[in-house]
Amino acid sequence: MKWFHLPPARVGFFLGLLGALQSFAGEPAVAPAPKVQQFSRAEVTGIIADARKIVGTSGVEELVAIPIGGTQQWISVRGRDRDNPILLMIHGGPASPEMPTSWYFQGGWEDYFTVVQWDQRGSGKSYNANDPKTIQATLSLERITRDAEEVVQYLRAKYHKDKIFVLGHSWGSVVGLNLAHRHPEWLYAYVGMGQVISGPENERASYRMTLQDAEAAHNAEALKELKSIAPYPNADGTMPLEKINIERKWSVNYGGLSWGRDSLNYYFNLVQFSPEYTEEDIAAVNKGSALSLGPLLGDMLNFDDRAIVEWQCPIVMFVGRHDSTTPSSVTAEWFAKIRAPAKKLVWFEHSAHMMMVEEPGRMLVHLVEDVRPLAK
Repeated sequence: MKWFHLPPARVGFFLGLLGALQSFAGEPAVAPAPKVQQFSRAEVTGIIADARKIVGTSGVEELVAIPIGGTQQWISVRGRDRDNPILLMIHGGPASPEMPTSWYFQGGWEDYFTVVQWDQRGSGKSYNANDPKTIQATLSLERITRDAEEVVQYLRAKYHKDKIFVLGHSWGSVVGLNLAHRHPEWLYAYVGMGQVISGPENERASYRMTLQDAEAAHNAEALKELKSIAPYPNADGTMPLEKINIERKWSVNYGGLSWGRDSLNYYFNLVQFSPEYTEEDIAAVNKGSALSLGPLLGDMLNFDDRAIVEWQCPIVMFVGRHDSTTPSSVTAEWFAKIRAPAKKLVWFEHSAHMMMVEEPGRMLVHLVEDVRPLAK
């Protein structure tokens, strides 16, 4: 019998068919031992890049560094139809870029939007594009908000769009809400996900939720550690990093970052297969976090927009039912009080803070049904 060289994915099927034919002919089915095939990182990322290649002539697929705020900052721009509205995703952290994981969750979005991932100053690919010592001195919420303004202006001019959508996630939701407040005329709508409304109130609510989870689990170790940091935040409103670390340790353990999981390792592992990232870029993710956490943590923890109730662009909030990283109860209470040209609160019942990977199908549906129609 003649043997054919088949792709690994076909080998199992072919051997099964061969066994059936030999048995039918009265011959014993003897299958050769399967050959283990190994792939390099370059081969894996090449396969993923080829599978997600934008092939239509009306689409866009660009990975470029652009001048922003006196620095070089990287963006990825992907979509299957340039006539679709632009959706800029502002990543969390500080300095936790979502470009290197976007290959996993973003594909469906690209049918309905031109999706832009932006590595902020000091983050991911942008970390390696500039002198980190120079960048660290410039890191602040105000500076990154001005960077976001420049990115939006670049996208409007380059792709001939009067308005775009902005999706802010976690830390990025602070930047995004600032942008929506300052320049509603640039936005079809602002979409918040893992939204920070009040840093102090978020921390109080997160602590309550985590303590309740520890009590329900009768976890003596967790209760001892959590009670040791009370009051949380401190009576004077400060939140020492060592207290935050203890609170987050148990919040994450009880699924407050990704529901049903005690860590986010599954998500961070996706970075290893990013077609947009080199190995140097991957190494820069942790370097960027170390660079940015000190300068930006205070800005995030002290942020408070509860007093702003009038908004001049539509506001959509995606909130995870189990989110104790940025507790959704704080967002829902604020959302009930605000006024905007249009507004909608969408609950993700099986998510915490990472709904784009926890409930990716529902995320796509709500982007298409609740967000895209606002592009008028």
